[in-house]
Amino acid sequence: QVQLVESGGGLVQAGGSLRLSCLASGFAFSNYAMAWFRQAPGKEREIEAVISWNGDNTYYAGSVKGRFTISRDNAKNTVYLQMNNLKPDDTAVYYCAAAPGWVVVTTIESYDYWGQGTQVTVSS
Repeated sequence: QVQLVESGGGLVQAGGSLRLSCLASGFAFSNYAMAWFRQAPGKEREIEAVISWNGDNTYYAGSVKGRFTISRDNAKNTVYLQMNNLKPDDTAVYYCAAAPGWVVVTTIESYDYWGQGTQVTVSS
């Protein structure tokens, strides 16, 4: 069965760092672009970072560009999100998701598989 399991969330002070991981199983991981979304209370889910099948192409939302780095290890079926210089506005549930195809896509409807999410809380 298809499964995406996020880990690495938690509580961190503003200016700190976290590294999220997403372990995928049940599908051809290397045939999918992977992304991280986040959803804060009262807000819609929004895309934050995308990586192509081999990591050659990435996309970052303007609010996280320069602070977050997405990467993947196809041998481990894992995608990562390194988050540096965290801000209280980064507080949200973070989800990893998979889109068929090798290239970066930024439309939410392109993503077929989703994890359950991991909470990131950034204190002032």
